[in-house]
Amino acid sequence: MSNSRLLWSSMTVTAALMLSACSQPADETAGANADAPAAETAGKTIRIATEGAYPPFNYTNADGTLAGFDIDVANALCDQMQAKCEIVAQDWDGIIPGLLAQKYDAVVAGMSITAERQEKVDFSEPYFANTMVWLTDTKGSFDPTSIKSLTLGGQRSTTPGAYLQDNYEGKDGNTVKLYDNYDNAYLDLKSGRSDAVLAEKVSAKSWLADNPEGFGVVGDEIDNDDNIAIAVRKDDPLRDDFNKALSEIRSNGELARLEQINFGQ
Repeated sequence: MSNSRLLWSSMTVTAALMLSACSQPADETAGANADAPAAETAGKTIRIATEGAYPPFNYTNADGTLAGFDIDVANALCDQMQAKCEIVAQDWDGIIPGLLAQKYDAVVAGMSITAERQEKVDFSEPYFANTMVWLTDTKGSFDPTSIKSLTLGGQRSTTPGAYLQDNYEGKDGNTVKLYDNYDNAYLDLKSGRSDAVLAEKVSAKSWLADNPEGFGVVGDEIDNDDNIAIAVRKDDPLRDDFNKALSEIRSNGELARLEQINFGQ
């Protein structure tokens, strides 16, 4: 072998060893940072919309600040992603249009995953599963197994509202009244202008805590596969960031802790 070929061989081996040595720490670093926040979210401000009128998921305090399970979850996710949350209130009927118009980056508002909404937005993995209940005057004769010639209340653009329309509107003499929010639906129930309200269980429990006399849940819970998740615009990579953060706060027990604080469950 000539001296020139010996030199070339030596250089080749040296280069290979250097490449091998450089690649090993990079792999170790990648493994160590596998749980680090995505570069796209660290230090970023994420603007999030909620309704502010759907306790205990979200509501507005007397001083105008927003509170509730959704707000706690949003803040926990932003902490996990090392991002800053900027949470704003938006009327329910305009909450998806506002997202599509880029008024904010995401919706955390007790929003159920539905096929109709999935045509417009992408959803994260669910962060809560709901059931529905009938709320009525316990001194009345409401029977959830025989609903005829009654006025039934709910909130429009919700899964219970859709359930009422699909199953009771114009059937057996029933009338369905849908409201902008549950507060108005409960007011009509309390004043006797409706016979029962179909609501999410946690919403009904929250209202009953403040109105314990004369009203209650009647019948069995209705499981309509209602999963609540975060909405983002179509193909927005922010969904993957939320999913990763959700997985973290679920596994470390923070999500369960927030459920206990807000729902007592």
